[in-house]
Amino acid sequence: MSLQELTDGMRDRVGEDCGLGAAIKWDFGDGTFLLLDASQVPNVISNEDGDADTTLKISLDDFIAMTQGELDGTTAFMTGKLKIEGDMGIAMKLQGVLSA
Repeated sequence: MSLQELTDGMRDRVGEDCGLGAAIKWDFGDGTFLLLDASQVPNVISNEDGDADTTLKISLDDFIAMTQGELDGTTAFMTGKLKIEGDMGIAMKLQGVLSA
């Protein structure tokens, strides 16, 4: 799965307004990003390195595994595959938003 496919899939999943009210950035560690800016409506999804309330650092392979249900977010966090910077509360709300 390519970064573009992930970005398009995120757009489909969150729609116009996911209700999160914050910006979240996934930093894949190789100069690639996925940014969900849900602080505005319609929500904006991009691959820019912009400001975010919460940044999730994870490898692209692990992120793909999470999106395919092969890696649990809690397990990824507890094993150090996922690092969270910023507002932990927003990160916790994200699971509900993305699984809806």
